[in-house]
Amino acid sequence: MHKILSILLENEFGALSRVIGLFSQRGYNIESVTVSPTEDSSISQMTIQTKVENENIVEQIKKQLYKLINVLQVQEIGIFPHIEREILLIKLKLDHEKIKDVILITKIFKGKIVHITNKTIIIQITGTNKKITDYIQIIKKKNKILEIARSGIIGILKN
Repeated sequence: MHKILSILLENEFGALSRVIGLFSQRGYNIESVTVSPTEDSSISQMTIQTKVENENIVEQIKKQLYKLINVLQVQEIGIFPHIEREILLIKLKLDHEKIKDVILITKIFKGKIVHITNKTIIIQITGTNKKITDYIQIIKKKNKILEIARSGIIGILKN
């Protein structure tokens, strides 16, 4: 099962590497990680998506994170009403015979074309992890993907 953790930590040298190191040392896989400063420049927000076998592992991860000196708060945001987003940039080989299909699929996914040449097209899609994955699965069936860049998940509680 996929879990999304939101971690507030002091913006200090080595704090980020200690959090990542904890996951690595314990053999927990990180599927995505994003980090950005909060409105208080001395604090950063880190969002980690991980895959775990059961709920006990999530609780264990949270307890271990709180033991790190720079960690201020840990929340599993997926269990509360929240908004999550990810950005995809995907570069496709431009096939002029298939361009209408690419544009139609992109519109259905509420994406936009951000760059086009006579050989390539770059598309941006914003949405949930599932939406991004679904778009890639559909578009790759009939188009050659040259490059993919994904931002990683960000999330915020609704309350």
